[in-house]
Amino acid sequence: MAITPLMNDGMDGAPAKRVLHSMQEQKEKGRRIVGIYCGYAPIELIQAMDLVPAVLCAFAEGPIASAETVLPANLCPLIKSSYGYILEGTCPFFGLSEAVVAETTCDGKKKMFELAAEVKPMHVMDLPQLPDEAEALVNWTAMIRKLQNFLEKTFDRRVSDDAIEASIKATNRKNRLMRRIFDYAALHPPLLCWQEMYDVGFLALPARGEEIEPLLESLLARLAVRREQGECFGTERSPRVLVTGCPVGGDALKIFRIIEEAGGLVVTPDSCTGIKSFLGETEEDTGDPVAAIARRYLAIPCACMTPNTRRLTALSQLIDRFRPDAVVDFVLTACHSYNVESHKIGRHVGERHGLPYLKIESNYSKSDEGQIRTKIEALFEIARS
Repeated sequence: MAITPLMNDGMDGAPAKRVLHSMQEQKEKGRRIVGIYCGYAPIELIQAMDLVPAVLCAFAEGPIASAETVLPANLCPLIKSSYGYILEGTCPFFGLSEAVVAETTCDGKKKMFELAAEVKPMHVMDLPQLPDEAEALVNWTAMIRKLQNFLEKTFDRRVSDDAIEASIKATNRKNRLMRRIFDYAALHPPLLCWQEMYDVGFLALPARGEEIEPLLESLLARLAVRREQGECFGTERSPRVLVTGCPVGGDALKIFRIIEEAGGLVVTPDSCTGIKSFLGETEEDTGDPVAAIARRYLAIPCACMTPNTRRLTALSQLIDRFRPDAVVDFVLTACHSYNVESHKIGRHVGERHGLPYLKIESNYSKSDEGQIRTKIEALFEIARS
């Protein structure tokens, strides 16, 4: 049964093209654009200032050769790809951005940011990495206030607490709608495929809540029709897979594609390019919206945090909600935080949930696709037994 693409706008499977079109429209309306690299960038603050956050390019093999003329070859491919795009001038989102917000999630990134700052105004936020310490919230709140000052000076505008509060509420509404969309992937079989989840998430993450709400509501209506008509992906026997780990996008989408080609279904992309960005909410009407934003972002369970017990808790909640048959941990080569943490993840998945687990360590090249396919097929044999 052929299923009509969820957005069906001629750009399905080309999320960057769709978002670029949206950014160009925003630019034509007079809105100014701020580049971001990471899920820790407080988009509520950016949008409260009537600025547009743009997620910058970072997931392709092509620009890495250029980056390696400056950066070491044994560095994380995400960092090399990010910098390669800057050197080549081939990331349209970077070109549209008037300034860039960055966070010290790892040593490689923060040193790369020093080089990128030679090309475009860059504000680096010092991210506390012991989130349970009392000082962490104090320091991260201070970092967000410093970002506010930077944006106010750079773009010659001011933002009120009321505007930040309104942005928080709009983002919360957007995230609730996104979680309802992901619920259709939790059905058995799912009514949502990985490409659709990725496409919608890629568009929704930087979008203003009040502007994307009508689209998200229309997608929910289409998904309801799918359910009524019995349209779904795979069968009840298709292995359901939760993919966790490093951000997945661009050339790294090979992990989703290979799982699908092997007969599996990706029912949860658990990363900051997947469902993770839409989980949780920022507390409303606290009287201090900046501190509320700081609390919410500090709770993001990235592997840069230690101890990262929140990731285990969040992973268990996703497993209970989406009922996967197996868990795949996608780790980028030289991403030491996620690589070391994979041991805990594998143990947790096996001991707590009794599920087969597979770590895939890879980069953005196609050279290991055959090996990955063999490992995925073996994982499915275990899951079916």
